[in-house]
Amino acid sequence: MPRSRFDAEAAIVEVTRGNHVECRHRVDIVIADADGNLVRSFGDPRRPVFPRSSIKALQALPLIESGAADRFRLEPHQIALACASHNGEEMHVETATGMLAAAGLTEQCLECGAQLPDRLDDRNRLALSGEQPRAIHNNCSGKHSGFLCLAVEEGMDPQGYVRLGHRVQKTIAATLTEVTGATHGEDNHAIDGCSMPTYAIPLENLARAFARFGVGNDGGKVRSRAMIRLRDACMAHPEMVAGTGRFDTEIMSALKGRAFTKSGAEGVFVAALPEKGMGIALKVHDGAERASQVAIAACIESLLELDETEAKALKGLSNPVLLNRNDIEVGRVRPGFAA
Repeated sequence: MPRSRFDAEAAIVEVTRGNHVECRHRVDIVIADADGNLVRSFGDPRRPVFPRSSIKALQALPLIESGAADRFRLEPHQIALACASHNGEEMHVETATGMLAAAGLTEQCLECGAQLPDRLDDRNRLALSGEQPRAIHNNCSGKHSGFLCLAVEEGMDPQGYVRLGHRVQKTIAATLTEVTGATHGEDNHAIDGCSMPTYAIPLENLARAFARFGVGNDGGKVRSRAMIRLRDACMAHPEMVAGTGRFDTEIMSALKGRAFTKSGAEGVFVAALPEKGMGIALKVHDGAERASQVAIAACIESLLELDETEAKALKGLSNPVLLNRNDIEVGRVRPGFAA
């Protein structure tokens, strides 16, 4: 009897040591098409999740739709940074600074909070120069710079732009409600790590939204073009979406315009596959990043026809080797499901 495309049980990602499974992560996964149909699911597709940073490309839609990106002549790499969870490398800091300057603002306007850069080299560079980490180093500073550009374009007072009642956040919440079909309001909101609101929405709504994002199909020319512009900017500049050594950068670089991916905290991941008209959204029950990365890579690997180079790169991401401190292979993280 053929297996159902819709499994009530969550997918499993296994962590091996030697020939034994040492750990298992449970993952809810939804794959949808741009017409809103569910193609495949594991676990509960209606499970409400906080998308966290995975939804940044949708949060950036008003930056494009308002005309702010055109008014301030934002380049594709700057638009990609507006969708990013970046490392805080020099290229990221310089790009965010340029976005703010284009709108007549400085990094002092950022309300995302100070954060150390992700990479040790960049932390050491700060320390050796006697500098303290600042908000511009925050992994969300590109997104927040985009929000500030929107505020200036719309004639809003930028102060307090992270608050739930600010016009910037009301605009974003309304856009997300339209795009996902799930209400973004006071009843399902919480505060994200960068101090702005985040909203719990069903996983299936997230998958459908990114399926439409991938093909630029959302019922209106302005929004559809905005989706395509954001998608193309991220796929053209994956180094801005994450940074050196990061999963999103590696997988989008390997697939060269065939996939958009974006990670979120606590084991959330989304992807858009333009040529397939499909979107993927997943949530690891225990929030493990290693499991979310393997799960999203395995899904993409199963849905796209890959050439030899792409297949080799994806296999390294969907079935990564675990090394000990002497660089001896001790195990792997591997998908225990077939998408």
